[in-house]
Amino acid sequence: MGSTAGNGGSVEGAEERWTLVTGGAGFVGSNLVDRLAREGRRVRILDNLSRPGVERNAEWLRQRHGGRQGGTIELLQADVRDPAAVDAALRDVETVFHFAAQVAVTTSLDDPREDFRINLEATFELLDAIRRRRHPPRLFFTSTNKVYGSLPDVELSRDATRYAPVAEEIRRHGIPETRPLDFHSPYGCSKGGADQYVLDFSRTFGLQTAVFRMSCIYGPRQFGTEDQGWVAHFLLRALAGEPITLYGDGRQVRDVLFVEDLVEAFLRVERQLQETPEIAGQAFNVGGGPDNTVSLLELLGLIAELTGERPEVEHSPWRTGDQRYYVSDTRRLQRLTGWQPRVGVRQGVGRLLQWLRQLEAPAASRPAAAVERRLQEVAGGLR
Repeated sequence: MGSTAGNGGSVEGAEERWTLVTGGAGFVGSNLVDRLAREGRRVRILDNLSRPGVERNAEWLRQRHGGRQGGTIELLQADVRDPAAVDAALRDVETVFHFAAQVAVTTSLDDPREDFRINLEATFELLDAIRRRRHPPRLFFTSTNKVYGSLPDVELSRDATRYAPVAEEIRRHGIPETRPLDFHSPYGCSKGGADQYVLDFSRTFGLQTAVFRMSCIYGPRQFGTEDQGWVAHFLLRALAGEPITLYGDGRQVRDVLFVEDLVEAFLRVERQLQETPEIAGQAFNVGGGPDNTVSLLELLGLIAELTGERPEVEHSPWRTGDQRYYVSDTRRLQRLTGWQPRVGVRQGVGRLLQWLRQLEAPAASRPAAAVERRLQEVAGGLR
């Protein structure tokens, strides 16, 4: 895996075209890059490698694909806010998957200006750089369910383990893309603003774009934290024998989607956009949907079943903008592409647990205390 962008001095419009993945060494990015490289595509990663764990993902990609003839993957280590780096990264690119972002609500509350610069300003600058190219590449942007706000008007019932919507339509299908946007928290504003710019640059300037409003994504290559990647975070804490903090009462429900299913959704929309350019400028909810929901309390129970020990729990007050219930209505995506999730909650959590246990091989050959220490190292910065 190379360290500079470009392809031996190739010029715009050359036959050999690239796919650019900003944030390509992150959790979702590394899974997409791996899939693209396995399919024989030439992939350029733009990533500043600043988040914990991404160096491991970059090394994993290098080991899997770096030795292939022609260099299937190359890495440009730079910040997405660097105009020169973005311009270099866009050379000979036909498709951009824009994942680079500040990803945590709590971080946005601590430093809303930095959150704005990374999520909204940098996305605008990337869009404008694409717009000014002779052959603008298509752009796919990962947004968030937080663009719908905290959903305070969705009436809920609750039982011992979860909330449920009273309205039959929402209970059966989830929250649709027609739901009015209601940004809540600086993170919701920055991602929501970027979401709208991506859609408007399609309407106004004719760019081929699509937005994915993601629910909770989980799976291998995820080094989850308390603020983002909560399924992996729960597993890491449980494996390390450390308490898990529940904010609120733990009955919050999310639809969770295994990362392989997310990658498949990306590629299906990409193919559809190539075949039917007039579908550009749409937003798609993407998540596990009503068939793949879990509450925080239910995930704790599943972890207890899979590990044989129930995690220790601590409680804290509700956090700003937290949704008590969010499930994606994915019917628009399904109608357009035929996509459906394949990996169920129990299977997916089990696969993620297995991957976390194998971060260093093989766990059975080391004392249990050493395994726990290693998991704590990987989860560094969680506290």
